[in-house]
Amino acid sequence: MTEAPRAGTFELLRAVLSLGADLDLSSVLQRFVQVSAQLTNARYAAINVLDASGASTTFVQYGVPETAAARLANSPHAIGVLGAIPDYGVLRLRDLREHPAFQGYPAGHPDMGSFLGTAVRVHEEIFGYLYLADKQPEFEDADVDVVLALAAAAAVAIQNAQLYADARARENWLRAGQEITTLLLSGAEEDEALERIAVHAREIAEADSAVLILPGMGGELVMEIVDGDGKDALLGTVMPRDGRAWRTMRGGAGELVESLYAHRQVRLQPMRQFGPALYAPMTAEGHAMGVLVLLRNIGRAPFGPHDLLTARSFAAQAALALRLAEARHVRDAEALLDERERIARDLHDLAVQQLFATGMQLESLRRKAARGGVSPVELEEILHDALDNVDASVRQIRSIVHALKDPDAASGLVERLRREASLSRAGLGFAPTFVVTLDGKDVGAQITDDDGIDARVRGGLADDVVAVVREGLANAARHAQASSVAVRVSVEGERSDVPLESGEEWPGSVLVEVEDDGVGLDPERTRTSGTDNLAERARQHRGTFSLTDAPSGRGTLLRWHAPLV
Repeated sequence: MTEAPRAGTFELLRAVLSLGADLDLSSVLQRFVQVSAQLTNARYAAINVLDASGASTTFVQYGVPETAAARLANSPHAIGVLGAIPDYGVLRLRDLREHPAFQGYPAGHPDMGSFLGTAVRVHEEIFGYLYLADKQPEFEDADVDVVLALAAAAAVAIQNAQLYADARARENWLRAGQEITTLLLSGAEEDEALERIAVHAREIAEADSAVLILPGMGGELVMEIVDGDGKDALLGTVMPRDGRAWRTMRGGAGELVESLYAHRQVRLQPMRQFGPALYAPMTAEGHAMGVLVLLRNIGRAPFGPHDLLTARSFAAQAALALRLAEARHVRDAEALLDERERIARDLHDLAVQQLFATGMQLESLRRKAARGGVSPVELEEILHDALDNVDASVRQIRSIVHALKDPDAASGLVERLRREASLSRAGLGFAPTFVVTLDGKDVGAQITDDDGIDARVRGGLADDVVAVVREGLANAARHAQASSVAVRVSVEGERSDVPLESGEEWPGSVLVEVEDDGVGLDPERTRTSGTDNLAERARQHRGTFSLTDAPSGRGTLLRWHAPLV
């Protein structure tokens, strides 16, 4: 019999280096079992990652045919021969079936003889166990050395992959928090922001369901927002007063649960369909706003302390954004009350007082006419003054009503656009470039009514130009991940107040472009309400709208064009 070649130093070194070169945990584990089998000439290899209770959370194998692996529905537990592997060193058997702890094979399991198993330790904690089986005729001392060296190298590679995954997760949490803040500060509805919080939390934490528990009617805590599995059963569920949600809401640091299904104290039946759970408080400035709950299905890996730490940070940032949005709504309400008071003062001081004075003037005229002391000339003068006063009062009232409908009415178009660009700085993190041209001349932000731009772009068209710029900047802040954004507004030609014949070109037009250097259009995007609104605004003015990749090849170009009518 020819002895199988042993792993040389060069092959072992190359295997160690190949493990350390990968930062994806699943790839590291797959590579680990593969090189372990190849360097020891084992027919089968597997690594079994276990949780604190000994249940398998990840099982990666090599050498087992796919049909056989499919028949083995469940991963093995650390019992029988597998439970006899020591915390340090190896368990080496000529035939595992002869071991006293052998309990037989599950249905569909391939027959195995020789066996070599060892623990893989990360930070002195057992991460999982490596199983090698069916080497002919048996495993040798050199195989033990190879396995121990590979296990040590795998531990370092696993640690690096975990650190990399943690860093990526933190980056994703921060980006999600920034998006929620931008969404709220750009004027989005609170329900939309809450839904985005749940979606981001579920995706980043790799959970199967995310729940936002918020204060409801009667002081109860209710599952108000649910994203993911079990939505229909969970939505609207009222949380028990002595449960984890209330403990977290009352100032707790959050909780981790290995399995809701196996926990006897879980009384809510919809929650028992899940395994691991994470509870994180949504607290801002000492004010508890709700609880973020992340759920994974039964059999999945439990959440760890690092998951809780990052989820708490995200929940706190989201809560702070909600608080800022609430404060903004309060300020808006106060501003509305102030505006109403101003309008009441204006009506009283200007229009009402003027009408009252006119009424007194007419009453004086009536009395004189009753005594027969009014000449035709005096009558004409008094009536003329009264009509002038009434006309002035009507103009005052119209001006006040128009200001109520459009608080920007007194501002020019460029001033309004400059304000939008300034407000967008908070969401973008930088100031956008703002350029206005009139008949090809760059007039920047110093343009005045004397330049004629407000005479050409006015009324509903001016309002829509402002709305287009606002939507373009908001989209860039939410989705583009850009480092620069340019706003270009170009007005060409004259306004036409006369209907044109079919096929005749408009004498003037306005073009709005918002260009960023971000990630470009998302081919999987499903929400188009904002862009649909822009297209509808263009159609109302007989114009066009497009959203395409930027000409530079990086980012997005929004283009909105309408005639001056």
